[in-house]
Amino acid sequence: LKILKALLLQGFFYVKKTLFFLLVSSTNIYLFFKIFLQIYVILIILKYPLKGFGAMSQEFANERELEKEFEQIFENEEAHYLIAQRAHEYAKLMAYYRCAIMEVETKFRVLNEELSLEYDRNPIETIKTRLKSVESIGDKLTALNVPITVESIEQNLHDVAGVRVICGFPSDIYTLANAFLNQDDITLIEKKDYIANPKPNGYRSLHLIVEIPIFLHDEKRRMKVEVQFRTISMDWWASLEHKIRYKKDVQVPNGIAEELKECAEAAVILDNRMEQIQAKITDKDQKNAQTDLL
Repeated sequence: LKILKALLLQGFFYVKKTLFFLLVSSTNIYLFFKIFLQIYVILIILKYPLKGFGAMSQEFANERELEKEFEQIFENEEAHYLIAQRAHEYAKLMAYYRCAIMEVETKFRVLNEELSLEYDRNPIETIKTRLKSVESIGDKLTALNVPITVESIEQNLHDVAGVRVICGFPSDIYTLANAFLNQDDITLIEKKDYIANPKPNGYRSLHLIVEIPIFLHDEKRRMKVEVQFRTISMDWWASLEHKIRYKKDVQVPNGIAEELKECAEAAVILDNRMEQIQAKITDKDQKNAQTDLL
C-alpha cells in the first residue's frame, strides 16, 4: 500500500479527471483497480462533483494533506459499497445505450431493405455506431459545468449513443430521415440540418436527436440517441478534415482551413452531379419500361 500511495502521489496531478468513468465501465476493471478506485472516485464524485479535478488539485497541493485524505479513504468501509454500486449503475446505463443503438440500427436496416425494392438499389451504403468514450463523457460534463456523476450523464448528454447512416445521394438522406421520424415510437428532440446550412468550416450532415423506447425484461425505457446522415463524400471529407485539422503536435497553417472548405464545396458539386447522372439513368429506365409495355 505504501508503494501504491507513493505512485498515486507522484502521478496525481497528471491523472485525467475522467478516470472514474474509465475504471467503472466494467466490473472486471473495477475489481482490478479496486484500491485506486476507492481513492479516486470518492474524491471526485462525492467531494468535488462540480469543481472538478483542478479545484481538488489546488486544495490538496500539500502532499501530506493529500496522503492523509488517501489514508481516510483506505479505512472507509462505506466507500467500498458506494464504489461497487456506482460501477454497476454506470455499466447498466451503458448497456441501455447499447440497446438503443441496436434498436435504431435495426430500424434503418428494415428501411433499407424496403426502399431497395422501390429504387432497385440500396439507399444506405453503410451504418456506423458508437458509444461515446468515457473521456469524452467526462470532458463534456465538465464543459457543461454539471456534476460528474452517472445520473448526470443521462440527464445532460444527448449524444452518448450515436448512429451514423451513410447514403449514396443527398436525396436519400431526407427520404430516410422522414421515414424514420414518421415511425410512431420515435420522438424528435432536436434537428440540425448542416446540409441546408453548412458549418463555417464546410461541414455538412443532418443531425437528429431522438428518443426511442427499449424493452427490458421488466420495464420500458426511453433512451436518447444521436443520428447523423451523410453522403459518402460528406463522410470522407469530415473524417479527413478532422485528421488533418486535429493532428497531434502539428500547427495547421491558416490557409489550410480555406483549402479544406474548398474541398467540402467540391464534394457538394460531386454529390449533385452524381445524383443528376443517377436521375438520368432512372428516367431512361422508366421510359424503356413504358416502351416495352406498348
